Amino acid sequence: MNEMTSPKDMVTTTLKDWETDQEVRWCPGCGDYAILKAVQRTLPQLGADPAKTVFISGIGCSSRFPYYIESYGFHTIHGRAPAFATGAKLANPELDIWLVTGDGDGLSIGGNHLMHVLRRNVNMQIMLFNNEIYGLTKGQYSPTSREGTRSPSTPLGSVDHPARPAAFALGAGARFVARGFDVSKKLPEVLMAAHAHQGAAFIEIFQNCIVYNKDVFDDFAAPKGAEDRQLWLENGEPMLFAGGRQGLTLDRDELCLKVVEVADGDWEAAGVIVHDVTNRIIAHMLVEMPFGPFPMALGVLYDDLRPTFESGVIEERERATTGKTADLVKLLGSGQTWTVSGTAADPV
Repeated sequence: MNEMTSPKDMVTTTLKDWETDQEVRWCPGCGDYAILKAVQRTLPQLGADPAKTVFISGIGCSSRFPYYIESYGFHTIHGRAPAFATGAKLANPELDIWLVTGDGDGLSIGGNHLMHVLRRNVNMQIMLFNNEIYGLTKGQYSPTSREGTRSPSTPLGSVDHPARPAAFALGAGARFVARGFDVSKKLPEVLMAAHAHQGAAFIEIFQNCIVYNKDVFDDFAAPKGAEDRQLWLENGEPMLFAGGRQGLTLDRDELCLKVVEVADGDWEAAGVIVHDVTNRIIAHMLVEMPFGPFPMALGVLYDDLRPTFESGVIEERERATTGKTADLVKLLGSGQTWTVSGTAADPV
C-alpha cells in the first residue's frame, strides 16, 4: 500500500469511475488498450483517489494515456515527463503520480531525465511501454529495436545493439524494477506491487505494436502457447518455469545463471534458486538473460527500499525554516541594495 493511500484515505471506486468521455484512439489491436484496462482495473483495488491521482506523460502513442484516465493529468513534451513529475511531487507530496512513457520517449531524448528520476528515487510509478519501435512517427527503429530491424530509418537493418530498459533502470540506481506485458492477467499484480513500493517504481511493459512491429513478443507473450517461456518471479519462491519442469540455478564457478531440468517436482535437488527481490546482482543477471536459451523473467525483479527524494527535500526545508519567520520585505532589502534617485527626464 502506497503512503498516499493509507486505510483512512482509501476511496471506493469502480473501473467506470476511471474512464473518461474521450474516445480512445489507438490503432485497432494495439497493446495499449489492454494496458489501459489493466491500470483502470488496478486503481480501484488500490483505493486510489481520483482527486489525488496524476498521470504524466511525454510524447508517443503511450503518452495519450492521461486523456483516458479520469484523474488529473499532463501530456507534456518529448522525454521530459520525469522533470514535470518530479516538480509535481515536490510541490505536493500527497499526490499519487503515475509516469507514462515509451521506449523512444523514455530512452532516447528522455534517457537523461529518466535516469535522474530513478537515481533520485522520487516516489512515483513509472510505466515504460516497450514496443521496440517508434509507432507514433511511423515505424522508425527505437533504442530497444533488435539488431537487423528494418524500418524507414534503417532500411538495410539496424546495426545498433538494443538497450534493455530494466537493465538501464537497475544501472541508474532504481530501487524497484519489474516487467510485465500488455495482455497478461498478472499485469495488475505487478502494478499493485509497484504502487506499494515507497520510491521510484519502474515497470517495463512489453507492448505489441500491431502496425509497425506486430507480434515481435509472441515467443513469450502470445495469448496462448507461450506460457512455458515465461518465468514469473515471486519473492521467496523457486525460479521455476515450463510448468515446473525447468528452473534456474546459479553456477557459482562461472558466476552465471543456467537452466536445469527438474525431475518429479524436486526443485531443491535440481539446485533451483529461490527469488530474493533484494538481491541486486541476481536481478541484473535476470534482465541480461538472452531469451531463447532462457525464459523471459517477468514480475518483480528487484525491490529494496531507501529514503525517497521528496522526503529528504521536505526534511531539509524544515531544518532550514525552523525558528525563522518568513519576511519577504526584509529578504528583498537585505544584502547589497541600491537607491535610484532622479526622474526619467534627468540626463544619464
